[in-house]
Amino acid sequence: MELNDAIQLIQNDQLSSSQITNWADLGCGSGLFTAALSHFLLPGSTIHAIDNRPPANIKSVKAGINIKIEEADFVTDPFFFKDLDGFVMANALHYVKDKPDFMRKINFALKPGGSLLIVEYDTDQPVPTWVPYPLSYKSLQQFFESQGYTRITKLQTHPSLYGRANIYAALIHR
Repeated sequence: MELNDAIQLIQNDQLSSSQITNWADLGCGSGLFTAALSHFLLPGSTIHAIDNRPPANIKSVKAGINIKIEEADFVTDPFFFKDLDGFVMANALHYVKDKPDFMRKINFALKPGGSLLIVEYDTDQPVPTWVPYPLSYKSLQQFFESQGYTRITKLQTHPSLYGRANIYAALIHR
């Protein structure tokens, strides 16, 4: 996926804020969605880009956005931040086996009214190693409703390069 595709996939007016915000991109990989998210934030905002093999730098970030690249396993390591305005997890939530326990960790670090931006494959069929614990959009809705989240919005979809299922983006609030 190219940067413009990622920007279009997550595009939503609710991401644009009239104030400086702080986000974390969990399992950031190359930083594609870190860069995509940066295009919706005000200068002075910060994105913590977290991965167990983080990139040395992230290309195409909007000017004025602070990127803090951190090496960590977002599932097992404790978070070193709190009071975040949002989390982005692009093709990362499917690595979390115990999602209810993980959400307690997320909720502790998320400000009241904060956002979760999720990008996932629209399937419940696991692919060992690559997508061990998938969450179709329907399953994502059910899971987050069970966790007390009431606003779950499907944004856009994009064809997967691997042809098994489309990729969807969802924006979630309590």
